[in-house]
Amino acid sequence: MKVEQISVFMENKAGRLAQITRILGAAGVNILTLSLADTADFGILRLLVSDNDKAYEVLKEEGFTVGRNEVLAIEVPDRPGGLADFLEILRVNEINIEYMYAYRKGTHAILIFRFDNIDKAINVLPKANFNVLTREKLYNL
Repeated sequence: MKVEQISVFMENKAGRLAQITRILGAAGVNILTLSLADTADFGILRLLVSDNDKAYEVLKEEGFTVGRNEVLAIEVPDRPGGLADFLEILRVNEINIEYMYAYRKGTHAILIFRFDNIDKAINVLPKANFNVLTREKLYNL
């Protein structure tokens, strides 16, 4: 149920994001979703891509600092209060969010989460009727 994410440390200067997306595109790697957090000097680009191994390899070859980590992809109903209901389950079960990003697919929002206790989230969320997506299902939506 865990999904591997690629994280890229990048200088905060014009053209760096374009450079990364060009590198991935030239390698035939498709970006499903991404998040960019920045400070004055650097940013962290987090990506779910079609081919993690290739993305990691080509970005490393181009001199980027690249990491891999595990996140959860969760379907949350795209309706008023849907996110609030989900977050309440996390609160009650004392699961903290380190970061999140999202995109919409059909009638659901797909939320990508990094939790402080990912295994606890995997155990709790299905019992609360939230669908934790496998990598295969996520890429075939």
